[in-house]
Parts: sequence; structure tokens; C-alpha cells
Amino acid sequence: MKLVFHYIRKHLGSFIAAMIFLCIEATADLLQPTFMGYIVDNGVKDANIGQIMYYGAIMLGIAAVGAFSAVMRNIFSCRTSQYIGKELRGDIYRKVQTLSFENIDRLQPSSIITRITNDVTQIQDFTSSSMRIMIKMPITCIGAIALIIIKTPQQIPVMIVTLILAVIIIMVNMKLGYPRFSNLQKKLDKLNNVSREFLTSIRVVKAFNAEGQEQEKFESASEDLSKASISTMRIMAMFPALINLVVNLGIVVLLWITQSQASSEIGQIMAAVNYMTQVLFSLSMVSTIFNTAVRAMASSKRVSEIMEEIPAQISPKTPIFPNIRGEISFEHVHFSYAGSSRESLNQIDFHIMPGETLGIIGPTGSGKTTLVNLVPRFYDATKGKVLIDGHNINTIDEQTLRTAVAVVPQKALLFTGTILDNLRWGKRDATEEEITRATKIACADTFVTAMKDGYNTQLGQGGVNLSGGQKQRLSLARALIRNPRILILDDCTSALDASTEATVLKGLRKQAKDTTVLLISQRISTVMRADRILCMENGTVQGLGTHQELLAQCPTYQAIYASQIGGSSNG
Repeated sequence: MKLVFHYIRKHLGSFIAAMIFLCIEATADLLQPTFMGYIVDNGVKDANIGQIMYYGAIMLGIAAVGAFSAVMRNIFSCRTSQYIGKELRGDIYRKVQTLSFENIDRLQPSSIITRITNDVTQIQDFTSSSMRIMIKMPITCIGAIALIIIKTPQQIPVMIVTLILAVIIIMVNMKLGYPRFSNLQKKLDKLNNVSREFLTSIRVVKAFNAEGQEQEKFESASEDLSKASISTMRIMAMFPALINLVVNLGIVVLLWITQSQASSEIGQIMAAVNYMTQVLFSLSMVSTIFNTAVRAMASSKRVSEIMEEIPAQISPKTPIFPNIRGEISFEHVHFSYAGSSRESLNQIDFHIMPGETLGIIGPTGSGKTTLVNLVPRFYDATKGKVLIDGHNINTIDEQTLRTAVAVVPQKALLFTGTILDNLRWGKRDATEEEITRATKIACADTFVTAMKDGYNTQLGQGGVNLSGGQKQRLSLARALIRNPRILILDDCTSALDASTEATVLKGLRKQAKDTTVLLISQRISTVMRADRILCMENGTVQGLGTHQELLAQCPTYQAIYASQIGGSSNG
């Protein structure tokens, strides 16, 4: 819970204000039974209207003060808890942005979403409850016990036994509750993961008529969550009932012990019973709040895992800020993903001059995307070095590096908003001329201008109202607007027809001639006009050279050529 208290300290003023009003409210609650006893003993017994009115006026004043304090306590507690929730979500989000792909892969996106939303909500509820109820209940409970002892000292043994039993019940509650709430959050992670996977792959699911299979997966995850919830709530439901039983038994014993007291002390007995009722209510609420605390503890631990996560990539202590030209070198590079015993890249060596276009081709799973992901430092090489302009990329300032590199993935990622908003992701202050130039190179201007609202056309999440080819062309235009020194095209023209692809690549060669281009493609027709071609298979370089050189020397390239173009590669 150290994480929770860290955020409470940041809003200590509001927290203390809530506590002050809470203490006043609790004191007002404790005073009411005492004055009620005075009314019975000093007013009702002797039919003294003056005494009844006097103590009644005091009770009314105390109730007004208590009500005002309750309102103020709610205002401060709600405000503080909302700010804590907001800041905690923001800090988690910022922390996630500092993590590398390796960290994200390990934590899993669906679990991160659950922690930002559900887990933070649990912590926020606990913070609010602690200021509204959790601290009030012990004050009320202790105060009521003290007043019972003062007014009826013979009840001390009853109170001691009642409290010991209640504390034992609460401790058992916490011990059994914590692992169950922790398991409950994990089951929620699983359900979110299944839901997210289905929603992002809904077209494939429908294409393969696999709705039934996905329904079974969802129902299985939902059933696991339900069972975990039932198991948790079944255990948690027992303890308030047990506390009610213990305290009510205490009230019965109290009444039995005081049965012989003089009728002149009936007001004191009423006050004692009222205080026992307050003890009962307090202990019941403490049990409920402890359930909230246990759940918040489990959530706090999960949030702390993200906040304490050490980025897999170490930022340089003294980063350099070069004016990147686009020269790239791979020197004896090896790479394997975390948790994998197999190397995805093995002994990669090549060199690219600024402004050169390097085509990268190879069978599926040959390591093409993994290789280019090392250039913007999405991952770090396991062995060897990746150099840009002669500098090890591990020593270059991350922002400087990624400002100079633009990546166009195969799966175009567009955001909710207008086409113009998406294009300006590449450069927030891009001029109309720069936008027009980039969309023309990407062959996107024709379909954009044909739309009713043109560049102000609203896109759904992921650009669902565009075709695959249109999304790829907008994604390419967004990258070109940045005017990068290094442009990575990861099979980003796969959804384009051959004619449009040829036009796009011709425009790139003409307009971005000073940009170093890494062009991944499954099509040999796409890479054959590159300055040089890197042919890969099983994470290794099979050949590096021009189209003609690889046709003459590289068996893997010859096989790809024969399968796509047909005929002999020597023809």
C-alpha cells in the first residue's frame, strides 16, 4: 500500500481537511446517545418539559454540526480520491510509454489496460472509503467502547471478549480475502485479453465462420471470472454476519447483566445499548472496508509491478545528438526475443550509404521485420552493434534517433479523428503544401480529394471506413510528411495493385532521393529496382547485392524469383 500513501501525501492538505471534518462528525454521532440518556433520566422520568427541550435543542445542534461535517468530509474525500485516480492513471500511462517493446510483450497489453482502469478504480475507491468511512469507524467504535465502560463499568469483560472475537474474524477475513482478490484480477485480465483479441480480429473470425469457437473462449473466460468472483464473495459474505452475531450476543449479555439496575438508570442503559449498536455498525463497516482494502492491496501490487518495471533498454547516461544523415551499419548482430531459446537474427553484417535504397526480401519468418525494428531501437541487439552514421544507436538520444526515422508498418495504424489529424501525426505543424506533396507521392491525394469532406473526413477507430490500400497510402504519406533521414517500409504496399505500387515507389525514388530507405516486401517486383537487395532466410543473410547479382549468386533469391516470376532465373 506504499503506492497509495505516496499519492495521499501529494494531497495531504485535502486529506487532513477530510479527516478533521470526519472526526467532528464521529464526535457528533457519539454524543447523541449520551444526551438521549439525559432526556430519559432527567426529563421523561420526572415529566420535566424544560429538561426535554433543553437537551433536545443540544441534540439538534449536535446533529446540525454532524451533518455539515459529513457534507464537507464528502466534498474533500471525493475531490482527493478523484485527483489521486487521475494522477495514478496518468503516471502509469507515462511509465508505459517509457517501456520497450520487450517490457510490453511481457506485461501484455490487455493486462496493462486492466491495471490502468479496473485496478486504479479499486485504489481510488479505497482512498475515498478511507476518508469517508474507514477512519470514522474505528473512531466511533473506540469512542463507543470508552463511553460504555464509563457509563457501565461492569461491561468491561463483555467488551473485551466481543472485541477479541471481532478482531479474530477480521484478521481471518483479510488472510482469506487477499489471494482471492488477486486471483480475481487475473481472471479479469484473461477476459479482457479474449475480448480484445476477438474485437481486433473480428473480420478474420467472421471470414472463417468461427463465431462459435470465439464464443466458447469468451464463455470459458467469463465462467472462470464468475467462479473466482463467487468464491471470493462467498468467503467475504461470511464475516459481516459473524461480526453481527458476536456483537448482538454482546448486547444480549449487556442487557442480562444490567437487568437488576434501578429504573433511575434506565437512560444510562439505553445509552449503553445505543453505543453497543454503534460498535456493531462500526465493526460491520470495518469488515466491509477491509474487503475494499484487501482488493486495493491486490490492485496496488499489480500497479506497482508496472511502476517498478525496469525498461529493458538502458538509456545512455551521456547521450549524443548527431545530425543524422542516414548511414546504417550492422556489425555481427544477433538477436533473440525475451524467453525464446531460438535466435531470430544470426550474424547480420551489412552497410548502407545515406540515400541508398535497400530492398529486403525473404520467406515468411526469415527475420525481415525483426531486423528493421533494431534501427529505431524498438529492440536492442543481443550481440553485435547497430551503427547510424558511425555511432552506436545505444549512445544516441532516443528522441533524436526516432525523429530521424519513420516507420510504415504492413498493418496501417490510423487513429480516430480526421484524415488531416492522422497525417499531422508525422509532423504537428505540417503546412498544407507539405501535406499535399506527401499525399501525392503516396498516391493518396486522389481518393482523399474525392471524399465529400476531403482532408476533414472523419475516420473510425483504426480507419475502418477505408480500404486496406487507402490506409496503407495514408500511413505512408504520414511518414513522408516528417521528411525522415531513414524511411522503413515494412511491406507497406502489400494491399496496393502493381500499377499503384510502381507509381508510389517511383515517386519515392524521385522525391526522397536523399532518404535512406529500407524496403521490405514479399514481392520480388517491388525490391528488384532497389540499389541493393538483402535476401534473408531463417534469420541469416543469404545474399546482398543487386537484382542481377543475386540472380547469379543466391539460391534463395533464385527460388523466390522462380516462384513469383516463373521460368529459369538465368533466363
